[in-house]
Amino acid sequence: MISIGRHTDYAARLILHLAALGDDVQVTIREVAAERLLPMPFVRRLISQLTKAKILTAVRGAGGGIRLARPAAEISLLDIVDAMEGGVSLNRCVHDAKACPLAGNCPIHCVWGDVNRQLKENLSAVRFDALARTPKHMTAHLKLHTSAAQRPARRK
Repeated sequence: MISIGRHTDYAARLILHLAALGDDVQVTIREVAAERLLPMPFVRRLISQLTKAKILTAVRGAGGGIRLARPAAEISLLDIVDAMEGGVSLNRCVHDAKACPLAGNCPIHCVWGDVNRQLKENLSAVRFDALARTPKHMTAHLKLHTSAAQRPARRK
């Protein structure tokens, strides 16, 4: 099975949360972790990678937090995949033609290349401003908050 890692899924959820709040809104890491049901240690690692990729801006200390480094309309799902997975490559020969001595004459190489290009184009077309406004996101977000409010408080 070809799949993205959990860290990429979590990173997309984190960026979706910030996109839904607005481009210039800064929130704490704790808030994002709680709102998106993400483990705190994992979120810290995500923030580090997303900051290096210039997707997030992080402010340390009192009054600190995270916010989008650029407008949600300028952040694509491909940006997240690139930052977290190191890019999209369905086969080594697509990423590095030297990995296979037959790459130049191989009909399968051409297919892998076409599929890879289409996948990147599709991921690049998905923007977080649009994702944040979808009815499905709003419904899921409301459902999450409703079910969290109905859960009994944890005892220490």
